[in-house]
Amino acid sequence: MTDSTAPGTVEPSAPSDIRRLEEEGEIAADYLEELLDIADLDGDIDIDVDHGRAAVEIVAEAGSERALRKLVGTDGEVLDALQELTRLAVQTKTGERSRLMLDIAGFRAGRRAELAEVARAAIAEVRRSGQPVALEPMNPFERKVVHDVVAEAGLASDSEGVEPSRYVVVRQA
Repeated sequence: MTDSTAPGTVEPSAPSDIRRLEEEGEIAADYLEELLDIADLDGDIDIDVDHGRAAVEIVAEAGSERALRKLVGTDGEVLDALQELTRLAVQTKTGERSRLMLDIAGFRAGRRAELAEVARAAIAEVRRSGQPVALEPMNPFERKVVHDVVAEAGLASDSEGVEPSRYVVVRQA
């Protein structure tokens, strides 16, 4: 019997894992729908499973983008807090810790694109100079995005410092 999985290939999650993540998304959606009702805000909720996590997004309905931005905050700090509250709501129902990701009105998607550009600039500088490049402090979501882009480019990165001032250092592999 031979193993048909190539080295480094990630096998799909078991159906029970997918069902559990979908259940997390449904619980989160119910919680967020109640929140939107209480705050008298309009938005649709999309549920997905992405990179082994439940992913929930509140999508702005036509004309409600500005109102939903209040749930993001200036630099995403309100979004981060809502994500933690949503994770706690899921944990309360399931009894298990959730790694659910929440996005509102495309904020995280836009931020992911910005951070990919920051990472690419750091990668170019490391390749040019051969010296490590330290980036500005970032939250865990932001650091994860940078680490993923750096790894994809074949370089190495580490997180250093202490929250809330943890930052990524990009270096040669």
